[in-house]
Amino acid sequence: MGDVADAFVTALATLDARADCRITARSSVWRTPPWGKIDQPDFLNMCALLDTTLAPHALLDVCLSLEADAGRMRYERWGPRVLDIDLLAYGDLAVSDERLVVPHPRMFERAFVLVPLAEIAPALSIGGRQVASLAKVCDAADLKVDEDATLRVRA
Repeated sequence: MGDVADAFVTALATLDARADCRITARSSVWRTPPWGKIDQPDFLNMCALLDTTLAPHALLDVCLSLEADAGRMRYERWGPRVLDIDLLAYGDLAVSDERLVVPHPRMFERAFVLVPLAEIAPALSIGGRQVASLAKVCDAADLKVDEDATLRVRA
């Protein structure tokens, strides 16, 4: 909802301005048709690599705070949102509790995650799976780079 590229720019800048976080790479912004709840605008997705000294749950709390600051309200699953930040992986660490599951349990099923992630970290191995290999075999037919949003996010 709203200016998604601006929400990305603000969230990334806020993370990068923290003493305990540094953005090291940003993918292109990819446009996909909505799924789950399809009567909404296209989704915009991207991935970023982050160096941090925060523990996984502390990083999750920062991300949830960024979503709230952007105006995210959790009304319905897969419904329209201003910003949705997922913690996909945290190095080689595996976490599974009521608040956080890392690696993200559905990331390997989603081209809109794998394609942008492979763009910035093709050799990354998560759970013994190489991101570039997974991205090559996923159905990415509906993914299109949003050039305008990508220029704004990378500026």
